Amino acid sequence: MVLVAAVRDYINRMLQDISGMKVLILDSSTVSSVSVVYSQSELLKKEVFLVELVDSIAMSKESMSHLKAVYFLRPTSENIQHMRRQLAKPRFGEYHLFFSNILKDTQLHMLADSDEHEVVQQLQEFYADFVALDAYHFTLNIAANHMYMLPAVVDPSGLQQFCDRIVDGISAVFLALKRRPIIRYSRTSDIAKRIAHEASKLMYQQESGLFDFRRTEVSPLLLIIDRRDDPVTALLNQWTYQAMVHELIGIQDNKVNLKNVGKLPKDQQEVVLSSEQDAFFKANMYENFGDIGMNIKKMVDDFQQVAKSNQNIQTIEDMAKFVDNYPEYRKMQGNVSKHVTLVTEMSKIVEERKLMLVSQTEQELACNGGQGAAFEAVTNLLNNDNISDVDRLRLVMLYALRYEKESPVQLMQLFNKLASRSPKYKPGLVQFLLKQAGVDKRTGDLYGNRDLLNIARNMARGLKGVENVYTQHQPLLFQTMENITRGRLRDVDYPYVGNHFQQARPQEVVIFVVGGTTYEESRSVALQNSTNSGIRFILGGSSLLNSKRFLKDLEEAQRIARISTNML
Repeated sequence: MVLVAAVRDYINRMLQDISGMKVLILDSSTVSSVSVVYSQSELLKKEVFLVELVDSIAMSKESMSHLKAVYFLRPTSENIQHMRRQLAKPRFGEYHLFFSNILKDTQLHMLADSDEHEVVQQLQEFYADFVALDAYHFTLNIAANHMYMLPAVVDPSGLQQFCDRIVDGISAVFLALKRRPIIRYSRTSDIAKRIAHEASKLMYQQESGLFDFRRTEVSPLLLIIDRRDDPVTALLNQWTYQAMVHELIGIQDNKVNLKNVGKLPKDQQEVVLSSEQDAFFKANMYENFGDIGMNIKKMVDDFQQVAKSNQNIQTIEDMAKFVDNYPEYRKMQGNVSKHVTLVTEMSKIVEERKLMLVSQTEQELACNGGQGAAFEAVTNLLNNDNISDVDRLRLVMLYALRYEKESPVQLMQLFNKLASRSPKYKPGLVQFLLKQAGVDKRTGDLYGNRDLLNIARNMARGLKGVENVYTQHQPLLFQTMENITRGRLRDVDYPYVGNHFQQARPQEVVIFVVGGTTYEESRSVALQNSTNSGIRFILGGSSLLNSKRFLKDLEEAQRIARISTNML
């Protein structure tokens, strides 16, 4: 509950002390922060009768002096300008201003000067400048997520904005948790190093008073790593429920858009997938696809029993009981149809794209050695007319990441075959990925073949066999968490910032992935937290990835890099 609870607490504090009818005014970032932790019906209970975006409310001139305006905005210069204009001609009876991060003194003075009509009742900072997808997983939803792949010289101001947004998001998480961390970063990543140093400067120098919580426990650890240390996890097909829905259909702020799926009634065209609001999803979000099918069948059977008993209404008492239970019955009905629709649609996609066939080879490439067999398997799939272009591309990328040094000749053969079979992908995208995330660029032991312990673990796994061929892959993050738990995260690979060192094993660790997280990684974090190792892990990232988004970022970075190379 930790992140979700922190944001809910902020929203409760914003709304509960202001009596009467309210309008809640958000921006494009805070609307995500609020919507993932607070439902419309909960807002209504707090007498919020209207939710508007700050730029659209500016268009309207209608007076609403009977309403109290609660603003919750990021402290950007654009939002401050919106507020100044709206305070100059107030439309609401009262203004209650809340900002999701630290306001500059100059911004405070500007707002004070603009409040000539003295309508502002309060102004506070509530540090919810992140989207709490789950108890231990947050994202920043950064649109220009490809920036982390570009050298600083290509777009210095764009890169600075990207870094600033990440530092803002990370600092808000620690202010919400009321802690100041010790900071470490991935040695081979320039951008992780830059963000680590800027975050340290903010927490220990510029705003040291704000972060001085005078706590006696061991400081938490903030570890900043780079997506390019593990590009494999972002490229793989997924076979556990939450990760699979995001990979095949897409999840945005815990909502799934089903408008393109068959002829669904209007109220089912967008569904919420939240472990906070859906008990079935909470119990099954990390289960594999085979088990989900069985569990949904059981849910359908249970629902049919309830429906049958509802048909058997004979007395006034029965009728009264049915009316009392009707909201619960409707909710159950909606839940059943939601999960049945999702699983049906995913089964269709798996069949259309032959994903079971593709995924078996993907998992072999990610988890097991054997270059000759891998080359043959990838070649066969490239020649298979039923395999989609994007799946061919991902297979060649996974092969290239694994065997870039071992078989350059065969790698060239695969490049040529990909170019002839899937000409829509411009040649050079796989090479660009290797330039970004090849073996020489990565920190950590991605394939478990550098470190003796990892080699032994892989051998043991090979001897025991795996329970499920489709879910045998573990993200690099799993190994990183294990190293932290055992006190074996090497200083040489993950240096400390400044002279702040870990005195003892941390009890809380925030791992931030520049370039974005995956649901496979958030599953690893949840499973790790359930082992009661004495350390609570929280995962955050600049964006939430599936393979489609990762490839889109890669293509955009390649496009910009080409333009800037031509210009130089």
